[in-house]
Amino acid sequence: MKRWELSLLIGMMVAVIFTSFGAFGAQCREVSGQVLRLHVLANSDSEQDQALKLKVRDAVLEGTAGLFESDFGKDALMALTREHLHEIEAIAQATLRENGSEHSVSAKLVNMYFETRDYGEFILPAGYYDAVRISIGAGAGQNWWCVMFPPMCIPAAQASPLPLEEQ
Repeated sequence: MKRWELSLLIGMMVAVIFTSFGAFGAQCREVSGQVLRLHVLANSDSEQDQALKLKVRDAVLEGTAGLFESDFGKDALMALTREHLHEIEAIAQATLRENGSEHSVSAKLVNMYFETRDYGEFILPAGYYDAVRISIGAGAGQNWWCVMFPPMCIPAAQASPLPLEEQ
C-alpha cells in the first residue's frame, strides 16, 4: 500500500471513531440529563452499618414513593427534589433513631460521576448524574445506588435483600 493510501485509510478510521464516540457521548449526556439517582453511603463497612444503610434506603424509597412518579421536565424535577431534601433527610434520621443509631445523616442534591451499569434490558452509561446523596455518619462504607427518577429503585430494592447496586 502506498504512503498516501495508508494515510487516507488511517484518516478515515480516525474520522469514523471520533464520529461514533461523539454521538455516543451526546447520547450519554442526554440520558444523564433525564435521570435522578439515589446514592446512600453507609457509615462504615461493618455488618451493622451496612444493614442500617439498607433500612435507610427502604424507608426513603417508601417515603418518597409517590413523589417521583409523574413525568417531570428536568427543571421541575430538580426544584421538587430541592423542596423535599429536608423531608428525605428527616426520613433517614428517623430510621436511624428507630434502629438505635446516633449517627448523623445528611441528604444533598449533587452531580456526581457513576460508572456504567448494565441492567440486562438497558444500560446506564457512565457519566455525571444528578443524585440525592444520603451520607450516614462518616459516609466511609460501601454505598448503594439506584435510579430514583424515572422510578426504578423500588423494584430493585424489593427484588433482593442484598444491595444489588453496591459498588
